[in-house]
Amino acid sequence: MRLLDAGDGGVLAEFDDLDTVLAHYRALDANRPAGVVDLVPAARTILVRFDPGHTDRASIARWLRETDPETGTATETGALVRIPVRYDGPDLATVGELTGLGPDGVVAAHTGSDWTVAFAGFAPGFGYLIGGDPRLRVPRRDDPRTEVPAGAVGLAGEFSGVYPRKSPGGWQLIGHTTELMWDADREPPALLRPGDTVRFVAV
Repeated sequence: MRLLDAGDGGVLAEFDDLDTVLAHYRALDANRPAGVVDLVPAARTILVRFDPGHTDRASIARWLRETDPETGTATETGALVRIPVRYDGPDLATVGELTGLGPDGVVAAHTGSDWTVAFAGFAPGFGYLIGGDPRLRVPRRDDPRTEVPAGAVGLAGEFSGVYPRKSPGGWQLIGHTTELMWDADREPPALLRPGDTVRFVAV
């Protein structure tokens, strides 16, 4: 673990890989001391935001170093979120060819196992989902799109995800959903939070 300052109220902890991040995140999230405002996991880091009026950087660093990671298989403690998907994405046939599953097999694999929200990023409400069928690991597109519609469901590497708003993107698009990934009038605004379990349902 490497610790870096991140402004007046932040410490950034760097790790070797995503599995190590998630093991530490689960342990830290279950044992937050007073003054910790937020924990933000990413692919190789956890950002700890703290209130300098209630704690200090040295205390946060000591907490990070002294908290043992949660070992073994992850036990999701978040919500179960079901996301209805119409599997009509422009890259569905391509993914079927890349995986050897065919379009119907891709749908069956995508809906046949639960996914876990590892972390959020890229855009507000974009959750990086892991733990699905390993046969669905496909590369990003060679030619990213300049515009991906909100609600598009995609695959890239070990991840699946849902675009929360219209934006550029290079993931393989296999379908779309009408569920709102981000709603500023909702509390919390993000539909998906780290630790949540996601179950895709074909409609």
